[in-house]
Amino acid sequence: MHLQESGEMYLETILILSKKSSYVRAIDVGEYMGFSKPSVSRAIGLLKSGGYVSVSDGAALRLTDEGRFVAEKIYERHEYLTRFLISIGVAEDVAAEDACRMEHVISDESFAKIKEAFKV
Repeated sequence: MHLQESGEMYLETILILSKKSSYVRAIDVGEYMGFSKPSVSRAIGLLKSGGYVSVSDGAALRLTDEGRFVAEKIYERHEYLTRFLISIGVAEDVAAEDACRMEHVISDESFAKIKEAFKV
């Protein structure tokens, strides 16, 4: 299953929230992202059926190994690209917003070369 940008955003959000608390619920994801409960429920269902997320009996969301791999990849890109853009003079809020869009479309090859060329 190929993930859309929105699926990657959900995985990244679950990762970010799991760094703050070991118990992440769909409602937490919705609040963080500003999405409705039905939208989050549908997305979590798709991520679960794709093997990216599991849901415990207590409704806690857990990233599978594949889900964690994707989430960490997207999160690393977001963090690095934000720092990179700030380092070349882009305002912090603009850098974070642009990095959020860039992180989903940049190829692995291009990202690796940017990291290699610019140590930030």
